[in-house]
Amino acid sequence: MPGLQEAGGATLSGRPAVRSRWQAIVCVWLLGAAADWAVKQCVVAFDATQPSGWSLRYLGGLLTIRLLRNPGAAFSMGEAYTPFFAVLAIAALVGVLGWLAPRVRHAGWAWATGLLLAGISGNLFDRLFREPGPFYGHVVDMFELPHFAVFNVADMCITAAAVLIVWLTAVAKVSPSGAREGKEPPGAGDVADS
Repeated sequence: MPGLQEAGGATLSGRPAVRSRWQAIVCVWLLGAAADWAVKQCVVAFDATQPSGWSLRYLGGLLTIRLLRNPGAAFSMGEAYTPFFAVLAIAALVGVLGWLAPRVRHAGWAWATGLLLAGISGNLFDRLFREPGPFYGHVVDMFELPHFAVFNVADMCITAAAVLIVWLTAVAKVSPSGAREGKEPPGAGDVADS
């Protein structure tokens, strides 16, 4: 996107860059959430035409596709606490939008924030709008690897965001503001966001 990166750096600063930062975050968020929704819809529609217990195996069994409706968290833990997971997801979404996103001045952090929002909102959509009802909805999962939880595109977005955040903080040593190892972020003297 034009204006996303300054010459010689990956930092977003100044009033025009505020718009670019939000455009990057929202674009990644919407693309990730749309991909999650589309894959889930395809798998649910395919399931309606198949016998019970179907699965598709690829890569010699490395990847299996099957429909799983998960009321709990990863590995189906906490199945009795579905409303708690919905409330937790709402709180996480509000926290990312209200606390993290306004602080982002770095392109990598914009990507990480968008991916995080896509993952949270993808699974939250299921909790709010899928059967058996609001706050009790089961998350639609479909990808299975050997000896691992069944997951979906939203989970992949959350995982990608986590990996990117770890890389940005531990390897690149850059904060969401664009500061590196305690240095003042470029554009820190610019007009504050509104």
